[in-house]
Amino acid sequence: MSPGTHPNDTVKQVNQSCLTEITLLGFSDFQKTQTLLFWLVLTFYLVALAGNSMILILTIANPTLHTPMYFFLQNLSFLEIGYTTTIIPKTLDHLMSDNLTISFVGCGIQMYFFILFGITECCLLCVMSYDRYVAICKPLQYSCIMSPTECARLAAISWAIGILVTFVQSVQILILPFCGPNRISHFFCDILPVLRLATTDTFKDELIVATVTVFFILVPFLLILLSYILIISTILRMPAAKNRRKAFSTCSSHLIVVSLFYGTALFTYMRPKSLYSIDNDRILSLLYTVVTPTFNPIIYSLRNKEMKAALKKSIGRKPFFLR
Repeated sequence: MSPGTHPNDTVKQVNQSCLTEITLLGFSDFQKTQTLLFWLVLTFYLVALAGNSMILILTIANPTLHTPMYFFLQNLSFLEIGYTTTIIPKTLDHLMSDNLTISFVGCGIQMYFFILFGITECCLLCVMSYDRYVAICKPLQYSCIMSPTECARLAAISWAIGILVTFVQSVQILILPFCGPNRISHFFCDILPVLRLATTDTFKDELIVATVTVFFILVPFLLILLSYILIISTILRMPAAKNRRKAFSTCSSHLIVVSLFYGTALFTYMRPKSLYSIDNDRILSLLYTVVTPTFNPIIYSLRNKEMKAALKKSIGRKPFFLR
């Protein structure tokens, strides 16, 4: 404090220095390839939007797809649209402009929806594996167990867990003082980079965040793994090879999507510190925020006879004004 400075003036200066915006360094060090990266990210984003929107429209409009599996797929496609839209538009803006800032409020909102969609997707993929388990291991009881009411309840629980956990974690972080550095070496407001901007000791907060993250990634993953152990053991006991192939085909799309999502998520949030680097983190984040949501609808549409039939029927249908 300089001579003649009143303590209240110092408090005012500290309060005035509190963050109003955050600089997302993102890919600012990729000067030579930013334009190429912009077009790649934009292409993936548009394909992800088109593919997931197509699945939403087909599963809602086509009565043959009004089954539990496609009901959960609707929820997954909606999540993927929200997941990418939370992050990618701002990333594209940063790639094509010199303005790398985002308002503190905007950063908090982005972080909130990123956590919400991520946790809800973990829970929903777990629910979808349970649906496949019942379909293959308890086929005679399937329609009773996976009734429309039960499906709605399971989807609602997935969303409720996501909303509750996200609210608690966001409040825990955003009530901290942020009056220091405002630069994040990332292209979006991920939870740990934002937490580390707080001008206080965040060790306990980081421990809580890490525990919650591990719990809501690892526990659903282990439940999915258990479901598929039971599914595979049931399939291998089937006497007819045709039945085994059919059973495997009903699970293959979900299994590929789970592998893509959890493969990147587990390595991103649970890898040892010795493998951590800013470049690796950004590349992995691009995979699960852009690439995976792009491939999910492709996997479900190309590997699914019912989806392909519904798509052909929709394409072949004349517009209402030509009927």
